[in-house]
Amino acid sequence: MMEGFNRHYHLFRTESARAKHRFETADWHGQQRAQRDRIEFYDLQVRECTKRLEREFKAGEQSMDIWQQVKLHYIGLLVNHHQPELAETFFNSVTTKILHRSYFQNDFIFVRPAVSTEYIENGEPESRPTYRAYYPTHASMQEVLARLLKDFGLRLAFDDLERDAALVQGALTERLRNTPLRANLQIQVLTGLFFRNKGCYIVGKLINGFSETGFALPVLHNAQGKLVIDAALFGEDDLLMLFSFARAYFMVEMEIPSAYVQFLHGIMPRKPRNEIYNALGLGKQGKNLFYRDFLHHLRHSSDKFRIAPGIKGMVMLVFDLPSFPYVFKVIKDHYPSQKDTSREQIKSKYLLVKQHDRVGRMADTLEYSEVGFPRHRFTDELIAEIEKFAPSQLQINDRDGDGLSEVIIKHVYIERRMIPLNIYLQEAFDAGGTALEPQTPSALFAREQVERAVLEYGNAIKDLVAANIFPGDMLWKNFGVTRHGKVVFYDYDEIEYITDCNFRKVPQARTEEEEMSGEVWYSVGSKDVFPETFGPFLLGNPAVRESFMKHHADLLEVAFWQGHKERILAGHVADVFPYEQDKRFRPEPLK
Repeated sequence: MMEGFNRHYHLFRTESARAKHRFETADWHGQQRAQRDRIEFYDLQVRECTKRLEREFKAGEQSMDIWQQVKLHYIGLLVNHHQPELAETFFNSVTTKILHRSYFQNDFIFVRPAVSTEYIENGEPESRPTYRAYYPTHASMQEVLARLLKDFGLRLAFDDLERDAALVQGALTERLRNTPLRANLQIQVLTGLFFRNKGCYIVGKLINGFSETGFALPVLHNAQGKLVIDAALFGEDDLLMLFSFARAYFMVEMEIPSAYVQFLHGIMPRKPRNEIYNALGLGKQGKNLFYRDFLHHLRHSSDKFRIAPGIKGMVMLVFDLPSFPYVFKVIKDHYPSQKDTSREQIKSKYLLVKQHDRVGRMADTLEYSEVGFPRHRFTDELIAEIEKFAPSQLQINDRDGDGLSEVIIKHVYIERRMIPLNIYLQEAFDAGGTALEPQTPSALFAREQVERAVLEYGNAIKDLVAANIFPGDMLWKNFGVTRHGKVVFYDYDEIEYITDCNFRKVPQARTEEEEMSGEVWYSVGSKDVFPETFGPFLLGNPAVRESFMKHHADLLEVAFWQGHKERILAGHVADVFPYEQDKRFRPEPLK
């Protein structure tokens, strides 16, 4: 089992290390393929390891005494391991493939970590430390920053390294304005570069006295194919946007991932450690930590799972726990006639999203099977809802004969809770946002809230289009508003690649009867999309329509969609920035 894990992490680390060469050679399509492939490594290795254990040791037939000894020996192998927490999770994954579910919550898996991940170091002289420290003075800041950039050993030349170091120095000086430099002034940077999409990020923190400020420096290719520092991002809010759950996973070459997580959690204390592991591409470890956090929350709360507020979906049944900031989504057993889909197709759409560059506009999901919940924490209304719409996904057991029933959900997706965009807009309308001529400060504020939401909604769709994603169902209820005010899409059962869609204008009516008909009188293929028909479904409210037409009228035109489709087919990979345009040092076009 340990050999299986070590092989997995070697493959994971090797693929992550290759991201540097792909970045240097501007192999953006190769970067996207590697991103998809790396996600599959874990499950493939778990299956391979499981088969070997069954074939060579008949693992499933061994007694529980044997399994207890196996776990104790495995713990011994973790003592000096550099990825013990990941190896524990791998043990859990393999064990739960082999053992019956009734043993999952006992001594045969790692419910709690058995080995500490604090202060793990590689003592080999040639090993690379987790981070490097630099000690600038006010006079030497630019020189130190230039050396910091050179130390990463990027083979592609910077367009003007001294100029970029001066720009970063200016941003740092502005950040430290009115703050004296202390004797302990230092810059610490993680030694692994963070690669995603077309960007490379240097991540670190500035320490001055008792103040610690996280930062990230995006490195991009300019139009001439040289490297440039595009911006300087400072503080937790900027970093939370960079490491958002709505973005693809980074590729980082790490020997000791727990040390990276500890460093990153130090500069983003509001971000759960499970989400940091996810952002680093270690999704199974993220799932494991999330589930531990979830069980801990259940033990220390008493509210009940309920049907989630908002408009009910036709494909997914959604429930939540009010005290917990996530929603639980179960695929229904049956769908209305207008939803021509199946359970396997829906699961494939969610997998597509996980493997795709989510460009900050599609929520990541955690996928679980055979999840147990205490029955007394479910409202009767929720149980009735599941029994009605997803009976195949529900099982209720008398747990160990103790009289305490357990609800088993066979398959569930879990994602961050957001405010549904339709509810967000309705709250603004209720505050006076529908008034075309606002007369009061509250109405003016509500009107501005509507305009910001509509602007963000259109920007979300345009970012998805740039990433080759057509959302399918573009209704407001399928988008959510994050705590940072970003609009994110979260209903995936109808998404398609832009390049697979056929964007058409509605044909001209040939007769008066056709023109007056309430039915569609022209042929429509399964992948046909008519952008001019979006308006009646989306723009019934006058205030919404005014804001939409002001900022995003092009979304109702075939030319917008067809133009992006042609660019993508020609091999273009769009730049989608995880920071606002006004943070860029220079708004020049990129390669």
